[in-house]
Amino acid sequence: MIGTRLRALRTERGLSLRALAQQAGLSATLLSQVERGVTEPSLATLRRLADVFGASVVALFDEEDVPAVHISRPGERSTISGPRGLVQYERLAGSNGRLEVLRAILPPGAATSDEPWAHPSTECAYVIDGTLTVEIAGVTHAVTAQESITFDARQPHLYRNAADDPVEYIVSVTPPSP
Repeated sequence: MIGTRLRALRTERGLSLRALAQQAGLSATLLSQVERGVTEPSLATLRRLADVFGASVVALFDEEDVPAVHISRPGERSTISGPRGLVQYERLAGSNGRLEVLRAILPPGAATSDEPWAHPSTECAYVIDGTLTVEIAGVTHAVTAQESITFDARQPHLYRNAADDPVEYIVSVTPPSP
């Protein structure tokens, strides 16, 4: 899916694996593994590739592979890693370029990134279990089980688990962005 689309974008632009790797600041070995479907790229990797192509992360997914109706089943979902692998997201919705729905479990003391970051989207986080600490533009919000928070993601933000137990949550982002 993503490997096929990545190869198509790379060859359309006449780039070798090494040239794309150099421009994205990634290894050619990693890109080869992604293209062959051996490994799933992290969110940080997807963002770097999207920057090289001057597109959104969604553009890296082949829309022809997205059915009009998508059923997400445990064990069949793709996963993506947050920056530096600090959190694993399980993709709940088929990527259609308009909405990204992700499920994550954040371990105690962990954060989704080292520093807050922003992107041109609207974001909503719904907490299934635990308490999620959400920092938005320097203001901290505690969101507990069965609560949600929605915000303009152009504001620098990050998610943190300040509790002693894991926190499980779902994030919806529209439109998905790099």
